[in-house]
Amino acid sequence: MNYELAIKLTMGAVAVLGFILPFGYFFSGKKTRSRYKNALTGNVLAVVAGIVLALIFAYQPAIAAETAESAGLASGMGFIAAALATGLSCIGGGIAVASSASAALGAISEDNSIFGRSLIFVGLAEGIALYGLIISFSILGRL
Repeated sequence: MNYELAIKLTMGAVAVLGFILPFGYFFSGKKTRSRYKNALTGNVLAVVAGIVLALIFAYQPAIAAETAESAGLASGMGFIAAALATGLSCIGGGIAVASSASAALGAISEDNSIFGRSLIFVGLAEGIALYGLIISFSILGRL
C-alpha cells in the first residue's frame, strides 16, 4: 500500500470516527447528558486512536524507507516531539491565561489604575505558548 494513500485513509477514518459519528449520534436523538457523555467518549477514543496510528506510522521502518529523504525512526519521533512541545505548551498557556485574565478582570473592576500591570501578567502567561513553539522550531531545524 502506498504511504500517501495510507495516511489519507487514516486521516479520513479518524475524521469520520472522531467527529461525525459521535456528534451525529448525539444530534440524532433526544439531547440528554448521557448521550453527550457517550459522544464525548467516542470523540476522545477516536483522537487517541489517531495518535496511536500516528505512532505506528512513525515506527514503521518500511514506510519510512519509502519516503525520499527520511531518517527513519529519529525523524518520526522528532516530529512527534515537536508536536507535543507545541501542543502541551499551548494547553499550559491557555490554562495560565484563563486564570490570570480572570484575576486581572476582577482587579481592574475594583481599581482601573492597575490595567497596565495586569496586562503584563496576562502577556507573560501567553509567552508560555511561544516558548513551546520556539522549542518545536529548534527540534524541526535539527531534522
